[in-house]
Amino acid sequence: VLNKLFHMVQITEDLVRRRAEHNECQISTLEELSLHQQDIEKIEHLDKWCRDLKILYLQSNLIGKIENVGRLKKLEYLNLALNNIERVENLEGCESLAKLDLTVNFIGDILSLASLTGLVNLRELYLTGNPCAQFESYRDFVICTLPQLKYLDGEEISRSERIKAEQNYPFIYERTRQAQADWARQREVERQEAAERQREREKLKAAGAGLDEQFMQEKVPYTPESRIETHEFMQEKRRRENPEPEKPAPKQHPLFFPDGRPYNINESKLDFTLTDDEENNAYILDVAVFKHMDTSLIDCDVQPQYIRVTVKGRLLQLALPGEVRTDESSAVRSATTGHLLVTMPKAHGEPLRKSAASAAVAKPAAAVPPTTKTESQPRHAYLEVDESSRRGVVDLRVVPPEADKVSGGKNGGGFAGRSTAKTAVERPNSPGFVDDPDVPPLI
Repeated sequence: VLNKLFHMVQITEDLVRRRAEHNECQISTLEELSLHQQDIEKIEHLDKWCRDLKILYLQSNLIGKIENVGRLKKLEYLNLALNNIERVENLEGCESLAKLDLTVNFIGDILSLASLTGLVNLRELYLTGNPCAQFESYRDFVICTLPQLKYLDGEEISRSERIKAEQNYPFIYERTRQAQADWARQREVERQEAAERQREREKLKAAGAGLDEQFMQEKVPYTPESRIETHEFMQEKRRRENPEPEKPAPKQHPLFFPDGRPYNINESKLDFTLTDDEENNAYILDVAVFKHMDTSLIDCDVQPQYIRVTVKGRLLQLALPGEVRTDESSAVRSATTGHLLVTMPKAHGEPLRKSAASAAVAKPAAAVPPTTKTESQPRHAYLEVDESSRRGVVDLRVVPPEADKVSGGKNGGGFAGRSTAKTAVERPNSPGFVDDPDVPPLI
């Protein structure tokens, strides 16, 4: 069993995509797929990956059972020629199946064809080269069992042929059932002989005897077991003649200097930033991890003198400028950018938050020069009226206090002189003036 599993070829997503180049490697919308001559031993995954398949080629493989195709509702043509199939089964769900090719298999259970009666669209069936095709009245039995068929083994089924087969169906069925029972007994003998040959071959192989010549000269019946034995023998011979070149072992890069100092290594080629946060007395490492990468693929290891971050098996190692406290270190990941932020408190020193804050307050006070008493006093400004105001034109200017000491202008001195010259002088009373309070004032 282990030997068989070792040589088993499975249907993988990569294999299907390589066979879907005509559909731009899109497998979900694939309608035609060819997997012939791939040494496949089991049909799997296609009913989940390729639900829209209409044509499927699986000929020239080692498939021993029809399975995992019941969900292919759109499948119209299935080719399983040259395989190891012994009975027809698990096709009831392929409701669109119109053509089924089972040429050169090992189908002896002809009664299993009754499972195809529900496929109303089935028109062509090929059973040439199977043990059941050697049964007497084989064709008449198939015609009666599957009345929807129009072609059997490439030959059209005539109306008269169908009528004759239906008239003799009870006799045909009994004779066919007896032939199948004889085949089943013979098949059991073949299985036992194949198991005995396998045991003898393993003994000779353990003794170191050459098996190539003996295997090629040995006469065995054509059975599913003999096909698998021949396939394994050819694979083993091919490996001996064309051995695969040994893959060079991956280089082991040293992680430390001879004196014990850690190297700086960045195998992942990721961008990173290592910051010395003096305010919090810690080192902060920011690694630009891909946003959609699963966190389970990231591993972080903080040591007193260095830090290691492993991303998908690739190492990022950095030597730290100083010793850190590993038990107080923390690693978080951003849900927005995906970056990894590792905070590593220093082993020595204290945070500078308080001293930095006080310095920030004292610095502006020292930078401002002391204010003098003269500057603290409010400044006065005066409104100057020009001589042109007499002509209806007013010139308004703000004159600073220093202008009081400056003389100038065509009108004479400064503002103080002009204001003194314009002050009204009271005229003296006349000699005969009498101040009579009863006289009303002049308006």
